[in-house]
Amino acid sequence: MKNKFIVILGPTSSGKSSLAVKVAKQFNGEIISVDSRQVFKEMDLGTGKVEGAWKDGIYIYKDVPHHLIDFVNPEDEYNVSHFKRNSEKKIFEISQQGKIPILCGGTGFWIQAVVDDVELPEIKPNQKLRNDLKNRAPEELFEILKKLDPVRASTIDKKNPPRLIRAIEIAKKIGKVPEIETFKKRNSRKIDGKAFRFLQIGIPVEKERLLEKIKTRLKERFDAGMVKEISELFKKHNLPPEKIQNLGIAYSLVPLYEKGDLSEKELFDKIVQAEKNYAKRQLTWFKKDERIFWSNKYPEIENEIKKFLK
Repeated sequence: MKNKFIVILGPTSSGKSSLAVKVAKQFNGEIISVDSRQVFKEMDLGTGKVEGAWKDGIYIYKDVPHHLIDFVNPEDEYNVSHFKRNSEKKIFEISQQGKIPILCGGTGFWIQAVVDDVELPEIKPNQKLRNDLKNRAPEELFEILKKLDPVRASTIDKKNPPRLIRAIEIAKKIGKVPEIETFKKRNSRKIDGKAFRFLQIGIPVEKERLLEKIKTRLKERFDAGMVKEISELFKKHNLPPEKIQNLGIAYSLVPLYEKGDLSEKELFDKIVQAEKNYAKRQLTWFKKDERIFWSNKYPEIENEIKKFLK
């Protein structure tokens, strides 16, 4: 079982966390969270974080250790480069303990960075440039990137200001955004000099059912006090506008709701639509990787994992 890890992925509200816990309990695993927002402290309901608790320095949810979750201060920078280094270290440590590392999440590029060992540029944030760009419309940001790096512009999400700004930042620093290879065909990679094999499991969900699950889950978070949690976060931390944008649509809309520019229903509907759009982008990303084993039937998943570990 050593030198192997499992990835459980899927769109938001697809049931990844529950499946990962079930797999971890059956196959002696520990979970490594792959979520670009759930790494931050004090952002529980706003990000849909599992309701765990810290014990002896480890985040525990349903008796299963979870790593790389709820450990970064909200005002701090944490990006895919940090995650790649941290996750590789955790994969190696968990494996050396005779357990199965289980990466679980829906941030597609972060998953690819690990499984395909993507080389990432170490470019520090340029705060002056970010301040200059923070109020630009996505269309304008896209045109700026297109002039700097037409290749990256042809693959980027045109409606994602934080990603557009980061691409501009990198292109201005080193001339262009390094081209990321398409998904590789292999199911192994080296970590700390050792070859690790991996299995990727995707959870398919019908679009109509997924929308209902998104609505239901968001309603539960609203009722539990999500808006209040976000409001208190902003009162405690003086986060710059570009940081708030990076945290997701709910975090950028709550201030508008508090000023009276949005009703509670409008806030809810806009967040639902944003999560629906995000889920579509997640599925589009994951469908590109032909190595993923797709199933929502546990006996099939169990059998595939047994074959992989044998």
